[in-house]
Amino acid sequence: MIKPDRIVTTTCPYCGVGCNLQLHVKDEHIFKVTSPFDSPVNHGNLCVKGRFGYDFVYHPKRVTTPLVRRYLLDGNQKLGNRHDAPDLGYQSLIPDHLIPTSWDWVETDWDTALNITADKLTEIYKRDGSDAMAVYACAKATNEDNYLLQKMYRAIFRTNNVDHCTRLCHAGSVVALQQATGSSAMSNTASQVIQNDVFIVTGSNTSENHPIIALQMKEAVRQHGAKMIVIDPRRIELVDFAEMWLPLKPGTNVPLFTAMAYVIVEENLVNHDFIDDRTEGYTEFLATLEEFTPEYAEGITGVPAEDIRKAARLYANANKAAIYWGMGISQLSHGTASALALINLAFLTGHIGREGTGLNPLRGQNNVQGASDMGCMPFHYPGYMRVDNDENAAKWEKTWNIESGGLSRKLGLTTTEILSNAHAGAGGIRALYIMGENPMMSEPNLNETRKHMEQLEFLVSQDIFMNESAAFADVFLPATPFAEKDGTFSNTDRRVQRVRAAHAPRGQARVDWQIICDLAQRIESKLGVVSAYWKYSNSEEILREMGSVNSDYAGITYDRIDKLGLIYPVPSMDHPGTPTLFTESFPRGRGKFHPLEYIPVMEEADDEYPFILTTGRVLEHWHGGSMTRNSVLNEAYPEARVEMHPADAEIHGIRNDDPVTVRSRRGEVVLRTTVTEKTSVGVVFIPFHFAEAAANILTNDALDPQAKIPEFKACAVQVFPARNKDLPNPDARVSRGRY
Repeated sequence: MIKPDRIVTTTCPYCGVGCNLQLHVKDEHIFKVTSPFDSPVNHGNLCVKGRFGYDFVYHPKRVTTPLVRRYLLDGNQKLGNRHDAPDLGYQSLIPDHLIPTSWDWVETDWDTALNITADKLTEIYKRDGSDAMAVYACAKATNEDNYLLQKMYRAIFRTNNVDHCTRLCHAGSVVALQQATGSSAMSNTASQVIQNDVFIVTGSNTSENHPIIALQMKEAVRQHGAKMIVIDPRRIELVDFAEMWLPLKPGTNVPLFTAMAYVIVEENLVNHDFIDDRTEGYTEFLATLEEFTPEYAEGITGVPAEDIRKAARLYANANKAAIYWGMGISQLSHGTASALALINLAFLTGHIGREGTGLNPLRGQNNVQGASDMGCMPFHYPGYMRVDNDENAAKWEKTWNIESGGLSRKLGLTTTEILSNAHAGAGGIRALYIMGENPMMSEPNLNETRKHMEQLEFLVSQDIFMNESAAFADVFLPATPFAEKDGTFSNTDRRVQRVRAAHAPRGQARVDWQIICDLAQRIESKLGVVSAYWKYSNSEEILREMGSVNSDYAGITYDRIDKLGLIYPVPSMDHPGTPTLFTESFPRGRGKFHPLEYIPVMEEADDEYPFILTTGRVLEHWHGGSMTRNSVLNEAYPEARVEMHPADAEIHGIRNDDPVTVRSRRGEVVLRTTVTEKTSVGVVFIPFHFAEAAANILTNDALDPQAKIPEFKACAVQVFPARNKDLPNPDARVSRGRY
C-alpha cells in the first residue's frame, strides 16, 4: 500500500454540492482521493467524479507554457499557413473545422505574453472605450480569482460587461428570487431535506447532477418518511423513490405550478397568516388564477388533472415542505416565470423561512454561487449591489481608490449579449478575456456563436487546456487547476469552504489571481494611472478586501472556515452563519407574488421537426467536458448518445446503438441511439459534454427577456438513421479542460 507524503483537505471542483476531499499526495502527485466522514456536506460520500475525476491535472495535453500567435511577435496580420511553422504540439489539438484563421502558436515567456496582452487591451480601450471591453469570469475558479477579475475590468476599463456561466444555467432563478424575495441563493440547505415532510424535485436530475444531495433525498424518503414529488419530463432515478411522478411536457412549468396554486386557493389550503404578515401582491395574483384549472393545465402539460390536485394537496398540507429545482426550470425563454411560479407556491403555503422548508435552486458548478457573490455579473457588484446605484458605486470607488464617479453606472452586457455584439463600430465588443469558460461548447446555436467569435479583434484565453474557445484566442495564459491553488469556493448551500494546493503548479502555469494582478499592474502602467490595489501577499487578503464591503462575507476568515466552512450571511466575526434565510423578513421587505401567464416554448414540435430535444448532464461527465474528458472517466462514458423512447424508435425504424442524425433548424449532429423508457414519447435527450456531437449546435438561442438566459431545454428536431461512417471520431476532438 502506498503511504502518502501528506494528505491535503480541499473542496471538490465539480458540482455545487461542495464535497470535502482528502487528496493523498506522494512525490508531488495525487494518487488517491478520500473524504472525511465528519464532513457536514457529504459525510464521507463521494460520487464518481469526486473520487476518480482528478487525473486531468496530469493530462499530457495540459498547457503549462504561455502561448501567443506568431503575428503578435512579428507584426504581420492574422494570415498565412499555420503549417509553415514547426508544430509545437498545440496545432494538432485543434480540428481544422475549428480554426478561425490559420496563424500558428508560439511558446513564450510570461513577460512577453503579459506585455502583449496589456498592449492590445490598452490599445483597444484607448481607441474604442469601455464599451469595447468584456470579460467572462469562471464558475470553476475561486472566489478570490473571480473577485479580482471583475475588479480589473470595472476599476481599470470602467465597464460592467462582466458575466459568467450563471447566465447559462440559473439566471432565471436568480432574477425571479431577486424580484420576489430580494435574495438569489438557496433559502435553506440541502441537508435539511431530511426534515421535510414533503418535498418537490423539479427540473433536476439530482442523482446525476448533484449525486450526494440525491443520497440525502433518498434518506429522507427511506429513513425519515418524507414524501417526494418528482416533476420532470424524464423518468429519472429519483422517480423510483417518489410518491408521485408528474411527467410534464418540456417547457410547460408555468401552467402546471400555477394549476397547483389554483387548487391550493380553491380548496382553501393557503396560509393566510403568512400571506397577511409577510407578502404583498396576493390580491392581484388571485385575479389571474381563474384560467389555470387542473383541466386546462392537463391539456398543455400532459399531466392528468387529478395528479395535479393530489400533488398540490400533498405540498400544501405538509408541516414542512420544500422545493428543489435545477435548470429544467431556468433554461427556458420563460425561465424567470417558471421560477416565479414555484415561489408563488411557497408564499401561498408559508413553506419558507423555517428549517426544513424553502426555495432551493441547486446550483450547477462548484463555485457558480461564489462567482455571482463576487460580482461577476453585469448588473451587480459583489454582494448583489446594483451597479446603477450611486451609493453602491461610491463604496467600491473608495475601496478601489478610484475617483468619485469613476465607476460606470451603466448596466453591462450579459454573456449572450457580449458575443452577439462582437463587431466593429459603435458599441461593438472588440476585446474579450475568457477565464476558464468555453462558449464554443456552452453557448446555444454554436454555428452562430462561431461567427461572433470570429468578429473579435483580440481574444485572451486563461485556462489549462486548449479547448474549443481557445482555438480562437490570440494569447493563451496557462493557469492552475483546483489542486494547485489556495482560495475558497461557495457551494449551493451558501457554505464558504477552503481550497488548498496539493502541490506546486506544473511547468510555468500560474494561479489565476496572480496572473490577474500582474496583468492589471502592467495595464495601469501603460495607461499612466495607479488606482486599485493589486499587491496581495496571499489569497486571504483578497477575500478580506471583498468582505470589507460585502457584509455577507464580513465575518469570514480562513481560520474560521478551516474545518467546516461557514454558511453566509456571516455579518461579523462572532456570527455563526445563517443556514436558514427569511426567518423574520425578506431582504426586499415583503415577499412579492407575481401574476403569470402561459407562454409556450419558442419552438414547438411540428410535422417537419416532430421531436422536442432537451439537454443536460450525465453522471460521469461535467459541463463542456472541461475536466472529465481528459480523465479516466471518459473511458466510462466515451461517446455522445441520444436517448429515444422505444415507441418513437419503433415508428422510425431505429434500434439501440444505431447511428442517427439529429437535426434542428440551426444544425445537425451524428451520434448513437440509446433506446430507453427514461425519456418520454416525443422527447429526445442529448448530453452537452461532447464536442464531436455538440448538443448546442442544435439548441435555440431564444432568450428569456428578463434573465437573458437561452432556451436550452426545448427545441424542435428531426431524428433519422445515419450511416456508421458518418459517426464522429471522438479521438479527433479538441483536448479540453478547466479547474
